[in-house]
Amino acid sequence: MATQKALYLPEPKVPVVIQEREINEPGPGEVLIEIHAAALNPSDWKIQALGILVTKFPIVLGIDSAGIVKKVGAGVTNVAVGDRVMHVGFRDVKNATFQQYTIAPAEIVAKIPPGLTFNQAATLPLAVSAAVTGLYDRNAPNSFGITPPWEEGGRGKYAGEPILVIGGASGLGQQAIQFAKLSGFSPIITTASPQNEAFLKSLGATHVIDRSAPLPAAVQAITTQPITRIFDAISSEETQNAAYDALTPGGKLVIVLWNLVAAEKLVPEKRVEMVITTFWAPERRELGKSLCAHLPALVEAGEIKPNNVEVLPGGLTGIPAGLEKLRKGVSALKLVAHPQETP
Repeated sequence: MATQKALYLPEPKVPVVIQEREINEPGPGEVLIEIHAAALNPSDWKIQALGILVTKFPIVLGIDSAGIVKKVGAGVTNVAVGDRVMHVGFRDVKNATFQQYTIAPAEIVAKIPPGLTFNQAATLPLAVSAAVTGLYDRNAPNSFGITPPWEEGGRGKYAGEPILVIGGASGLGQQAIQFAKLSGFSPIITTASPQNEAFLKSLGATHVIDRSAPLPAAVQAITTQPITRIFDAISSEETQNAAYDALTPGGKLVIVLWNLVAAEKLVPEKRVEMVITTFWAPERRELGKSLCAHLPALVEAGEIKPNNVEVLPGGLTGIPAGLEKLRKGVSALKLVAHPQETP
């Protein structure tokens, strides 16, 4: 039986360990991917340190990957052996990405366009899927449910409408800004540290508010239009409450963690919805298929750009230090590991 190295979390709130495990065979509609770059996300350290999001252990962590298709299951036609691909994994042993090989549904795997490295590609899947589900999922109340820019009539459809993205320098915030630009929103207002202002404007933000500034007043100084769409890419208690204060009645605040808005603030006219960020769910599979079919062209055209990258040394052995670095906070940067380089 062929084996691989994988980074296991045996139970909540304990150190991760590298163990050998089998390399699974792809079933019908699935592909086996040799992972060349796996990106770290804040949820990875939170699962380990706080014991949230996952109920079944042991698990392999990691949910972002880029690599090469090594085998395809029956019925797979959209990708072939040898293709360079990127995809969102799933938090279990078979389908996670902090390992050397993983299994994924072929229909939610996207080809990597020419000129994009594995490192760059690994920064995209989860951040893009979270941005897209929060903006364009018309089958869910926890999304703005607007028309995707790759569909007919979607490009520039929301011209003249404002949107506020909290945490623009985060991996998710960067993607939310870029898709908001494709959808035509203006102004595109975001919050970030001042040193990231020029970078975020290069992605499409029209106004960058210092993240320490009082939010409602800062937004009102930019536009008198009602702010009915706010995407909180950070979703801490502080950011959610500030965003809710800036939201106009009749609007929706999309968050990526649990609702932490103070109970005394909540009113029926201002909705708070936690987005589900994975295309593995059956109800989101069609949106995922559509995105994965169009994402390579958007990236190749430079309309969707990857995050900046810092590569961790030592393959999987470098991930624990990377998780601690994430816990302390990084800005405008994705940490990436190379599983194939594990000693």
